Amino acid sequence: MSRTARIATAAACVAASLALAGCGGTGSGAEGAASSTLNIATMTLPQSLDPAVATGSALPFFQTVYDTLIKREPDGSFSPMLATRWTYNTDRTQLTLTLRKGVEFADGSAFDGAAVKANMERFKKGGGASAKWLNDLEAVDVTDAAHITLKLRQANPALEFYLSDAPGLMANPKQFAKGDSLKTTPDGTGPYRLDKARTTVGTKWSYQRNEKYWGKKLPYKTITMSFFDNETAITNGLRTRQVNAALLQSADQQVAIESAAGVTTQKQAVDFQGLLLFDRAGKLTPALRDPRVRQALNYAIDRATMLDRIRQGRGETTSQVFGPETQGYDKKLDPYYSHDPAKGRALLKEAGYAKGFTLKLPRIPAIVNDALASSLQSDLKAIGVKLVWDTLDGATAVQKVFRDRAYSGMVMNMGQPASDWAAADDLVTPGSFNMFGTTDATTQKLLPRIQAGTGAEARTAARELDEHLVRDAWFVPFYRMTYLHVSDGSVKIAPQSGMAVPSIYNYEPAK
Repeated sequence: MSRTARIATAAACVAASLALAGCGGTGSGAEGAASSTLNIATMTLPQSLDPAVATGSALPFFQTVYDTLIKREPDGSFSPMLATRWTYNTDRTQLTLTLRKGVEFADGSAFDGAAVKANMERFKKGGGASAKWLNDLEAVDVTDAAHITLKLRQANPALEFYLSDAPGLMANPKQFAKGDSLKTTPDGTGPYRLDKARTTVGTKWSYQRNEKYWGKKLPYKTITMSFFDNETAITNGLRTRQVNAALLQSADQQVAIESAAGVTTQKQAVDFQGLLLFDRAGKLTPALRDPRVRQALNYAIDRATMLDRIRQGRGETTSQVFGPETQGYDKKLDPYYSHDPAKGRALLKEAGYAKGFTLKLPRIPAIVNDALASSLQSDLKAIGVKLVWDTLDGATAVQKVFRDRAYSGMVMNMGQPASDWAAADDLVTPGSFNMFGTTDATTQKLLPRIQAGTGAEARTAARELDEHLVRDAWFVPFYRMTYLHVSDGSVKIAPQSGMAVPSIYNYEPAK
């Protein structure tokens, strides 16, 4: 993957971390709680409806108008969508797909193998935040209109996961030569069409049911997605039934809405918050080269107190970056690092840093609020580490962190995909979050086994990698955060595996 693509990926992750903090604008009222209309409130502001740049929390904006090749069910399993069948070859370097026949784009053009090839090649080269997911794709061979083979330069066990996400969104190739037309005029095969007359970009997007849709009709004739710049406004919208459904991250707003009459709520632990250490080779902060120093940082953190005071106990403390839905996850590793400043000081002394050292980190206030910033400074000070914050806005952070590589780490909110390889590829292989390309004998041994292994071999390797990352202190996780799905009482919401926001298929009228 090119450095430009890595930076784009990093920028999107920063944007996702900022999404619930908003960036201006106002929400709009809904058409009420009528069963024919679903109004979803969001603090994600998509810059485009071109699927080449689709990612993360903005995915529902795209799912309305574009189908994916593979559908990901709420529990994380995969089902047919535009592809009716798919099979890997023995070493998982090829994935052969059978495509659905009789499907048309908005202008009546046929969906076929040539369209898939055009979309995937464009997505890979488009520089979008998720373009790296197709980094292993060498060629798309079109056998005929209904059969294609994706040829990979190496095994990639997460390809089904990727094809159920942004890389699997299919747009009409006839639009590719028309500049930025897809940015505001999407052309896909999806269950809805964008109603431009009722859409105000930046405030509300309105989608009307596609009466010619090839598949089963979703229960709502109209879906609107209304942008809000703060969660207080969303909470008020839910209380007054102007909003039918939303995701709340703030613990304060979660507590506030749970007492509201008529609303229904559902918890989901998705993202983890923690300090991603980039500089394990000690290029910027020499002390971080020693694993004992990184372990000391982990022992310094009072995770339980942070979770209680900052998130009102809404989450689960953890010492690992692999999520509970992965095979690599080991519950016994969650409490691996206790709060033990004395042990942290002893480890620093052993490593030759008895007098401590200074650690300079970037701070985006929307991610690291005052309480968290103060807590981390206090915890690290207790073992002799001086934490210096450099306050940045989102755009400046992308430049200084990912382009200039000016910091040894960054506190971030990170998703936890259900795929072991997707998790390892994001955080362990060289890229945005391993920007200095740190490696060691253990990761070199285990990564290929996760990538190319099958069954028990891949599962065991994922477990061993997870344990190695914890013991060698590659990162300093704090806790998995509990988010709250909220309905005004008119909607039943199914949380989506591996995603903070539900897919548009996961809503139905409450009975």
